[in-house]
Amino acid sequence: MNPCHPHLKITPLHLQRKAIVYLRQSSERQVQRHPESQRLQYGLADRARALGFEQVDIIDADLGHSAAIGAGRREGFERLIAAVAVGEVGLVLCLEASRLSRTDQDWCRLLELCPLFDTLIADADTVYDVSTLDDQLVLGIKATMTIAELKVLHQRMQQGTEAKARRGELVRLLPPGYIRDANGQIVKDPDQRVQQAIEQVFRIFRQTRSIRQTCLWFQRRGLELPVNKHQGTTTRLIWQRPSKQFIGSILHNPCYAGAYVWGQRPTQRVVVEGKVTKRTGPWQRPEDCRVFLPNHHDGYIDWATFEEHRRIMHHNVTKTDPQEAVGAVRAGKALLTGSLNLSVFVDGCN
Repeated sequence: MNPCHPHLKITPLHLQRKAIVYLRQSSERQVQRHPESQRLQYGLADRARALGFEQVDIIDADLGHSAAIGAGRREGFERLIAAVAVGEVGLVLCLEASRLSRTDQDWCRLLELCPLFDTLIADADTVYDVSTLDDQLVLGIKATMTIAELKVLHQRMQQGTEAKARRGELVRLLPPGYIRDANGQIVKDPDQRVQQAIEQVFRIFRQTRSIRQTCLWFQRRGLELPVNKHQGTTTRLIWQRPSKQFIGSILHNPCYAGAYVWGQRPTQRVVVEGKVTKRTGPWQRPEDCRVFLPNHHDGYIDWATFEEHRRIMHHNVTKTDPQEAVGAVRAGKALLTGSLNLSVFVDGCN
């Protein structure tokens, strides 16, 4: 960053106040992979001092935080707005207008406050006085172009992601029991212990017709199941005692029936307390998802069996299982029958 001489728009009144350098990157991935952008943004502090400011504050709380609509609250930007609103700031510096103007709402808030409190805005090249029409127009054009560019990029990314998903090639975390081969294809884990453990889950559920009883079967015998464990940016397979939720996740996952599904829990935008936010929608049936590719890879069960399992689990939840005599133990007339069936089954497995 080349040193800059004092600017004509900067008055002694501005210099009596402080300059704030605002830093932001949209995601943790950018923070980790693009340190040069951070160096350039931190370097704006030297530009502020070259412009004559003695007190220079750096706000970097928003590194790794998206500013898109529906994203979480930006603590750093709120601090910036609060400082401007009490007349403490003479100059706001950012590497480019897009760091501040990710949404029209944020941009308008800042542009409304700066003229009221005689606060200037600067990027890596120019100092802007928002109270003048020319500078306001220039910044407005930059902000509009930035927002439009972001929307176009987001749309292209979404289209590219969906196109890759429709080919069944979108890279994602596979459930235990599957890996990707050298060609990127989904195949069963070559570890026979892993395969047998997953097959055992489906076999026991077919016999007990209950997620809870399937879980208890493994727990009573001290048997473990393969689980994907996140460790930082990597994932490794470990073995641990299964929970009811984990057994349910296996039985509900269409991947085990050889189907590739994308968009099973779509993201929705909702208004909460007057603010637009993103929420994950409810689970959709695999057949109703945006991408559903049956017979995509080798399954542990076929699709007909998957649908039957899904009906059993639905009946268990709604207590409408047509085969009460062999269903999950509940109450009333089926209680004794269910207990006898489970006892016969457990004895036969010992």
